[in-house]
Amino acid sequence: MALNGWLILDKPRGLGSTQAVGKVKRAIRESGLPKAKVGHGGTLDPLAEGVLPIALGEATKLAGRMLDSDKTYEFTLQFGEETDTLDAEGSVVRRSDRRPPMAAISAVLEHFTGEIAQVPPKYSALKVDGKRAYDLARKGEEVELATRKVTVHSLGFASGERDFNEIEPSAFATTAGRPDPYDPSAPLELAEAVTLVASVSKGTYIRSLARDIAHALGTVGHVTYLRRTKAGPFTERQAISLDILDENAKRASLEDLLLPLEAGLDGIPALSLDPEDAQAVRQGRVLSGMPQSDGLYCATHADVPVALVELEGGTTRVVRGFNLPDTAE
Repeated sequence: MALNGWLILDKPRGLGSTQAVGKVKRAIRESGLPKAKVGHGGTLDPLAEGVLPIALGEATKLAGRMLDSDKTYEFTLQFGEETDTLDAEGSVVRRSDRRPPMAAISAVLEHFTGEIAQVPPKYSALKVDGKRAYDLARKGEEVELATRKVTVHSLGFASGERDFNEIEPSAFATTAGRPDPYDPSAPLELAEAVTLVASVSKGTYIRSLARDIAHALGTVGHVTYLRRTKAGPFTERQAISLDILDENAKRASLEDLLLPLEAGLDGIPALSLDPEDAQAVRQGRVLSGMPQSDGLYCATHADVPVALVELEGGTTRVVRGFNLPDTAE
């Protein structure tokens, strides 16, 4: 049986995305299943953990869409030291004794939501004159990356962190032993570190976001913990550990972990076709006189995806065709 669909891995720290793909390929071999195309839907740094969508078979045709999708991250920003890599792996390049008040952190976050300008880390996979920026940086060469526009859809405190914007000052003023952060005469609660959650567009670097938040607070910092909790439509609730992957491979039940190809098209409406139209779409032919409104659709026959199509003015255009069994009869 050919594998077509998604495996959502909960990637551990210390493992690269390419290595994760290799582990899935090995699991397929151990299960005795036919060889399949395997790719990932968005690089996750070795020091990061969390949701890594792995596309199998025909789902690899959607990997590019997954790269362009929004992502959500939880990360810890440690104040006081900035590293050259902007994470815990690098060497310290700047230090500061200043620790920001929690109220100041709460207030500054709104300035980093919406469309913002960001300079990517020099230790990144971006290319400069045809070479990876991190390769140049490791050689000690000066790396200058252009500022880019990215979108931070939301940014706030992780569960368990106190958001001073959501607490009335009187709640502090009337509670014995707790200072009011809005009272300038009260002692400030200073933060050594803070854990935040950000929902961001493609191309956003959390390490750069953390650096810029620290600078806006008059100090420096770096990321000590980074977890991706959502990638496109996939969340950590759907993610499986490498142990579970290995166990299912040994039991030859890898298919039980597979999400269908269309799970990667969440939010795209289905366009049900009859057998004749499904066959036409499979052959790349245009369908005319369609009554549906313009937009992107997942064309299906008997609930099996046939193609991703763009409908405009009643005419369909195949964006990406799928070669799945029993698509058209």
